[in-house]
Parts: sequence; structure tokens; C-alpha cells
Amino acid sequence: MTCPLCLSKYCSEFYKDKFREYLQCSNCEFVFVPSQYHLSDFDEKERYDTHNNNPKDPRYRKFLSQLTQPLSDLLSYGSHGLDFGCGPGPTLSLMLEEEGHQVDLYDKYYVKDQSVFNKEFDFITLTEVIEHLSDPLFELERLTSILKPGGIIAIMTQTLSQGIDFEAWYYKNDPSHIGFYNQKSLQILADHLGLKISHYSDRVIFFKK
Repeated sequence: MTCPLCLSKYCSEFYKDKFREYLQCSNCEFVFVPSQYHLSDFDEKERYDTHNNNPKDPRYRKFLSQLTQPLSDLLSYGSHGLDFGCGPGPTLSLMLEEEGHQVDLYDKYYVKDQSVFNKEFDFITLTEVIEHLSDPLFELERLTSILKPGGIIAIMTQTLSQGIDFEAWYYKNDPSHIGFYNQKSLQILADHLGLKISHYSDRVIFFKK
């Protein structure tokens, strides 16, 4: 089994439950679910359709502000960004537009606007997205290619820190979550992409070009 993040062939079983298996790469420490356990596009979209991402929900806005607030501090007024994986109820883009920025949208199910890949952006956001990607290396290479020099890729995901009991970890139980990152795997990814990484919190990471 090849690691989808660093392409190493040195992967072994990390954990297994009655639903699926989890492998870990010995090179980058990325933990991932083999493809035979991935949801079909139909089942994945059906799950996303149940998400109640209401732009008027103050709790959802507070959750997203974990990323938008520190990101806004790094951006010049009027920056142009892309919300990659915006979901059925784009909210983060609205919050950044309220700060004076322009935000394009892309989502494989809800806003499949391929024209965004012909543009260049000052920033790209992936909020609760990267853990869903079956081919994270391809997607991050593609996003890096449309990021302007000095631009930022802002990621929100729950990282797999050393103190986490994986067996009891709620984050792995979502059947659409198929990739779990720790500091080493994120650093190796940043190095491969030629980006400088900074960890703002245990779930907010910035890659700078």
C-alpha cells in the first residue's frame, strides 16, 4: 500500500475496528484509511447534505473564526482568496468578505467551478477539508500552483497529536474522514510543496509560499 501523502511504500497497520482499517506510513507518519473503505461519491455527498452550515449560526461562525481571525491578521485589505471545499452553506467566505476580501468558491459537489484553477490567489482556505481528501498530494500541489508568491494556504483540521488515544478519538469515527495528519506529516508535505509551515493552534496551520 502506497502512502497517499509522500508515496512511500512502507506502510503498516496502525489500528483496526469493526468498520475499517487504518494504516500509518513509516516515513511521514500519515495515518490513512485504505481506498476500499472510502465512501462512494453518492454516500459522501449524502452525508455532507446533512451538515447544517448556516451562515447566520453564531456557533458555526465562532468555530470558523479559529481560522478567519488569525488569517485576516496576515492578509492585506482586499486580498483575493479561494475557499476550497466550501460545502453546501458557504460561511467562511462571507466572514472574510466582511473583512474586505474577495473570495471565490470551489467544491467538488456544490460549486464545481473549474475556472478557479486558471486564476491566482493571495490565499486559499481548506476548513475541515484536508481530512476528506483521497489524494491530498495532488490537491495540495494543484492549489500551490495557483497560489501567488507570498500567499497563504490556511488549513483547519484536527491534528493527531501524541496525547490522543486513537481508539477513543471521535474524529476518526466520521466515515468521510480518511486522512489524519500530525506535525511530521504536515512538515514533510510543506517541504515537498516548497512552503513554510507555521502552526497557529492544534487545528489551524498556515503554509506560506
